[in-house]
Amino acid sequence: MEEGDRSECERIMRSRKTAVSKARRAQMLVLAARGLSNRQIALELGASAHVVGRVRKEYGRQGLAVLKDRPRPGRPRSSRDEQGIRQVVETAKGLSRWSARTLGRHLNIASATVNRILRENKLQPHRLRTFTFSPDPQFGEKLLEVVALYMKPPDNAVVLCMDEKTGIQALDRTQPMLPLRAAKPRGWTNEYVRHGTRTLLASLDIATGRVIAHVRKRRTSKDFLAFLDSVVKEYPDQRLYIVLDNLNTHTNEAATKWLAAHRLVSFHYTPTHASWVNLIESFFSILTRQGLQQAVHQSAKELEHFLESFIEEYNKRCGPFEWTKGPEKLRRIIELTEQWQSQ
Repeated sequence: MEEGDRSECERIMRSRKTAVSKARRAQMLVLAARGLSNRQIALELGASAHVVGRVRKEYGRQGLAVLKDRPRPGRPRSSRDEQGIRQVVETAKGLSRWSARTLGRHLNIASATVNRILRENKLQPHRLRTFTFSPDPQFGEKLLEVVALYMKPPDNAVVLCMDEKTGIQALDRTQPMLPLRAAKPRGWTNEYVRHGTRTLLASLDIATGRVIAHVRKRRTSKDFLAFLDSVVKEYPDQRLYIVLDNLNTHTNEAATKWLAAHRLVSFHYTPTHASWVNLIESFFSILTRQGLQQAVHQSAKELEHFLESFIEEYNKRCGPFEWTKGPEKLRRIIELTEQWQSQ
């Protein structure tokens, strides 16, 4: 195999957008270039030695064209098929809770055909996404400022994401839980008793994943400033860039005075109605899914101990938080938001 062909095959194998069948044939050719026999390649990939031999033989005749899928047998798609595709696509986009069977009955099309059309057009009528456009006139500017801190933090500085998770309920069940058993999940009654709520003030260090948190009964400006003081003590003489939202306790006169007295700290606000920009929300999601979702607490005090223990254990295994939305995605979000704002 020529070096250029081998490099192309390795690129195809690494690409996440490559079809599985194409990547598999590329892998066969790379292994063959390493000197493996058809049988060894077949054992390595769990394929047939006959298929490996055919791919190698066709590569000798037509080069990398062997990686392209061959035309499938069967009759060509008719105009009736095209009409069915249009009906399914338009109907599936119009409603949110269609299934393959209900679509098939509604359009007088076999459910297997509906399933094929849904797959080919990457339609998922059973799913529903939620979104909220930000009305912030400085949306793009604030978004890029915060993301820049995530992607390239200033030298010798710490980037912290901070917020409060309010209304965490101490919920108890009115009947004992049923334990996990073979072939049966845990069970609990749908009747519950409330024992009060707690608020979690938390700060996330994106470089390490470490969380500093206070559990409080309320979310007041006094609680917020006391939490800020405790965070600053954890990072003595260090430059702190704090990402937070536009809540009144974060922007009021008391917060402004506190900020003026701490020259090594700066606040960087996320756009309004854009909590997803703050990475602390990712930690709150972890806390909800792994800690609170199936928890039972017989008192608010018990809930407090649980939250403190969860964070202590979490910090033992935490890791860095990475921003994953690239420039193209951000550009698209900003464009859509500006279009909505201009309407």
